Amino acid sequence: MILSGLEIEKLMGTEIFIDPYHPDQLNPNSYNLRLHHELLVYEDTTLDMKKDNPVKKIIIPEDGYVIEPGKLYLGRTVETTQAEHHVPKLEGRSSIGRLGIMVHLTAGLGNIGSKGFWTLEIACIQPVRIYPNVAICQIYFHDIKGEHVKYNSSKYHHEDIQPSLIFQELT
Repeated sequence: MILSGLEIEKLMGTEIFIDPYHPDQLNPNSYNLRLHHELLVYEDTTLDMKKDNPVKKIIIPEDGYVIEPGKLYLGRTVETTQAEHHVPKLEGRSSIGRLGIMVHLTAGLGNIGSKGFWTLEIACIQPVRIYPNVAICQIYFHDIKGEHVKYNSSKYHHEDIQPSLIFQELT
């Protein structure tokens, strides 16, 4: 079952934490998260799963930055989130999707107890100018049935934009 916006608001500060929280970002069954002003892009054109692929940082200026097709941009949310007893799920906003922008390729499912920023896997169909602090995606929360354990991993601790760390599993 997906929590309503009113239920998200009711659980703020006890079971659900969003920082900073702004009531005007609350939707009927989700909460809008904004794009931070930093992006990472991989420096190599061919990525290797077995190595730590180098990245470079891009700062999105206030007048925007054009993202290009055929490139992966790693971004993050302005807000940190944490859910103690609900499964967080991230999706792009329909207004963003209608511009041909994808905000996650596969990593839209969060874990109970994980805390931090969401790393966004941004790609686009055609060139699009993006801006910092735009509401780019939305988080919603599912109830979970049965006993569960909280997220307890240091691999992706969500303190900043996180490039792939799969090489740690393969070396």
